Amino acid sequence: MRETDTGTGTAGGRKVLVIGGGIAGLAAAHRLLDTGGDSGGDSGSGSGERVEVTVLEASGRLGGKLLAGEIAGARVDLGAESMLARRPEAVGLARAVGLADRIQPPSTATASIWTRDALRPMPKGHVMGVPGTADALAGVLSDEGLARIGKDAELPPTEIGDDVAVGEYVAARLGREVVDRLVEPLLGGVYAGDAYRISMRSAVPQLFEEARRHPTLTAAVRAIQERAARNQQTGPVFAGIEGGIGTLPGAVADAVRAKGGTILTGERASTLRANGTPSPAEPLWRVVTENGRTFTADQVVVALPAPAAASLLRTASPLASQELRGIDYASMALITMAFRRSETSLPEGSGFLVPPVDGHTIKAATFASHKWGWIGEQNPDLFVVRTSVGRYGDEKDLTRDDADLVEVARRDLGAATGLAAAPVAAHVTRWQDGLPQYPVGHTARVARIREHVAQLPGLTVCGAAYDGVGIPACVASANAAADELRGDSRARVAPKANPVQSLHGGAGE
Repeated sequence: MRETDTGTGTAGGRKVLVIGGGIAGLAAAHRLLDTGGDSGGDSGSGSGERVEVTVLEASGRLGGKLLAGEIAGARVDLGAESMLARRPEAVGLARAVGLADRIQPPSTATASIWTRDALRPMPKGHVMGVPGTADALAGVLSDEGLARIGKDAELPPTEIGDDVAVGEYVAARLGREVVDRLVEPLLGGVYAGDAYRISMRSAVPQLFEEARRHPTLTAAVRAIQERAARNQQTGPVFAGIEGGIGTLPGAVADAVRAKGGTILTGERASTLRANGTPSPAEPLWRVVTENGRTFTADQVVVALPAPAAASLLRTASPLASQELRGIDYASMALITMAFRRSETSLPEGSGFLVPPVDGHTIKAATFASHKWGWIGEQNPDLFVVRTSVGRYGDEKDLTRDDADLVEVARRDLGAATGLAAAPVAAHVTRWQDGLPQYPVGHTARVARIREHVAQLPGLTVCGAAYDGVGIPACVASANAAADELRGDSRARVAPKANPVQSLHGGAGE
């Protein structure tokens, strides 16, 4: 990568700048530098073209919402803790960067839900909380709630259109109790969002498609279950990594460096501009950082959260920038506590979810020492518990200081499980604007963003703001962005003048 302020870099080959050192940006860099395997053929669209990749990360660390840490000497995740194992992207990346022998399934897949004043087994046979029948929901729902599910077969088909909110649609078909006590805590665990606002098309696409094909919602759920049974998916649904999922970014970064890539932290990109008359001697894109350094590149991957991406694209693509500004984020906090095992007697299982309708502060609790065998084995005298607080539209508790959050989490844990012990250590991790929200219309918004960006040669975007917030979805988004640039023959073609861009080009400077 040529830096015009220092004159470093080498001539020849394709120069790519990845802006953002979260898991999406690191995965994109790794994919761009891959000379075979999953990427298919040599780097540079299989032509053998040399690719020079530089990653710019604004903060002092890599990994974004993936963060490994310690509590009372125990290694733990202080951010995301697991990845969907039945999608290949994240597990494949972990294997590719040398972590194959550290990938582990949860020690237990049994979870509970703290609802109606008791811990109850999480029902089986549902799709993101939407049941195919009422058979397994006794105790979780009231008798009235169970009876309401049966009304689905009597209702006329509901028009879905181009999109619909998960909560509104499910409540109309099966009743609000299903939403409030099942769908809401499950969706909230993924998006920290409001089920009555979250897009079914974006968040639960398979349910959206089946609901359009079937006259009842329960029939749509059963169709999904029958297809899964025919496909005979086996093995664990989720996976972790010994030492924490938070160790994945470091391993990817090491692999990127080993392949010749450059990673710079503390470099916040502030300006992205296209050169008007690029030539083989003058790459298309120019990026200036807040430190005053200038980087040039033939291609750029913007792997930033939506607000930061909007700010960076304000000149290059005002229309994409405007759409990105419309993506909201939820804030949350994770309270991680370590107890003396001799003083704890927690239920078996991986933990429990908490429906917001019951008015408790915590939204979920993970018994990490139960869930991940490596934590229990490495720390036999400790028991680690993670709890979460905050979701979209319900962030008032996040104004509490750390000590108060720990006390609130202890109080709720005690009410749910009877735990009375004090932790020997506690750590609060705050994720301000941590999770993008996918409201009705999100899929259409993403399509518009990509349409605007596609008008600019050699530019692409990826990350959690677009096609999914989970680690596999972020890696898939990164792979698609890298592959798009690999096949982009327009890298040295000047962008056509855009009347709107010309009009607003310097407005945000």
